[in-house]
Amino acid sequence: MNKKTIKRLLRIVFIIASISSLYFVPWVLVKAWILPLPDTVQEQLEEGISHGFDGMIVYVDQAGKPPEFYAAGWHDRKNKIPAYPQALFKIASITKLYIAVATTKLVKEGRLSLDKTLAEYFPELARRIENSDKITLRMMVQHRSGIPNFVDHPDYWIKPPKNRKETLEYALGLPADFEPDEDYGYSNTNYMLIEDLIDKTLGYSHQQYIKEEILIPLGLKHTFGSLSEVNIDDVMSGYYVGVDKDFKTENTGLMLATAEDVGIFLRALNDGSVFNKGEQEIYSSIYVYEHTGLLPGYQSIAKYYKDIDTVVIQFNNTTNFDGYDWNLAEIIYSRIVKIVRRKKSA
Repeated sequence: MNKKTIKRLLRIVFIIASISSLYFVPWVLVKAWILPLPDTVQEQLEEGISHGFDGMIVYVDQAGKPPEFYAAGWHDRKNKIPAYPQALFKIASITKLYIAVATTKLVKEGRLSLDKTLAEYFPELARRIENSDKITLRMMVQHRSGIPNFVDHPDYWIKPPKNRKETLEYALGLPADFEPDEDYGYSNTNYMLIEDLIDKTLGYSHQQYIKEEILIPLGLKHTFGSLSEVNIDDVMSGYYVGVDKDFKTENTGLMLATAEDVGIFLRALNDGSVFNKGEQEIYSSIYVYEHTGLLPGYQSIAKYYKDIDTVVIQFNNTTNFDGYDWNLAEIIYSRIVKIVRRKKSA
């Protein structure tokens, strides 16, 4: 076989491979990305619903302007209740921002030390968590502890834990993901332990401390520590693709809030008004100023944009961990930010 024939065959193989690869392209993401940018946030939300989300809520707070509220799709698909901006939503890991602020306040008060080890705080767990004598509270806040994430346990989704103790069991006794402070590894186990530590230190719940030290001072009356504190009808329904179930009744132990309350908190976090003297310096050394959240049925994004002095919160109540729903939500969010920027510069 001569060189000319070989080149021709390689060219054919390349063309076939390229055509075949198109089958695996997530066209829903391509479509969402290349569509002309709508004129308004509301139109973008309606477009998001057309991509397969059941319901969406967006809150926009631009400094110097009244806050803007948007909603599209369903609050409750079964009962045909339209989505509305004041609904409560399971904010999932956005809760970590509140926990990090609470930790900061307790450190400033001298009730917690960022350099004290896990073994010192929880001697009863020392033998069940690898490197517990080297892992500090600082590393746990920063996700640099190496403690395995309980959701990564192979049985977590097959046999979901029934309570907090069972949830923690999925992480105990497992080998460390890495040596303490040698890497970064996002782990929900870190924050479950921090919550327990705050409870242990205070002698009462971290939810109550957050309410007293963060929510009440900021005037946040629509943020709650758990599902047991709210009227279930006020909670936006949550759906998982292919599963005929409303996930709003699942008690995750994480916080619920309206988009507006999250937005007010996020602005206070970024402008420093959530902190007392000396606290912001501590917080800045240990955690971030924005977050996302993901639970079955619930996706959330909360970010502040300093260059336009604007907070944008997005909630959507349809998830699919094996699909492209998260990426799609991020594309929609980025387009909403572009619309806000365009309006500001007009």
